[in-house]
Amino acid sequence: MKEFVEKTFIAVKHDGVQRGLIGEIIKRFEQRGLRIAAIKMVQADKELASKHYPMSDEWVSNTASVTRNAWKAKGIELKENDEEICTKINAWLKDYITEGPVVAMVWEGPHAIEIGRKLVGTASAKNAPPGTIRGDFTTDSYELADKKQRPVRNLIHASGTKAEAENEVNLWFKENELFDYDIARWNIMH
Repeated sequence: MKEFVEKTFIAVKHDGVQRGLIGEIIKRFEQRGLRIAAIKMVQADKELASKHYPMSDEWVSNTASVTRNAWKAKGIELKENDEEICTKINAWLKDYITEGPVVAMVWEGPHAIEIGRKLVGTASAKNAPPGTIRGDFTTDSYELADKKQRPVRNLIHASGTKAEAENEVNLWFKENELFDYDIARWNIMH
């Protein structure tokens, strides 16, 4: 079984904490069959936020492209270069994650990263399907966020790739904070 287990990083952002959704979110991951390996409440500082949201070349390229396309669909051509667009967005993201305490978690199981992303739903909450965390508990959108010059307030973060998950788990947790234990339901489910 161990060879099929992967870890993913999930964080209930401060808006999810403020709204009392921690238990509901944990319940959904447990019901799906994932196992919690670590959990703690953290007040992220600017240094942690900068490491969590690094401005890699790939991130800048993808984010600038998505942003340009979204504005173009509204009939607006952005004049800023990719770096300028992404510097502003990155600052918003770092401000958002440092506004209040977050609940940082590591979940594990077969396909944990993909399952985590499906449970969370799309980043633009208004487009997230019902049954997902974002689809059930928030209605924020890129349109509202753009008008208010802030990121989408979407309650939760989930790692998107194996590399991202590994980096985020190691960033938010020390090795001795991760637990490996047996749970009976894994023998039934897997």
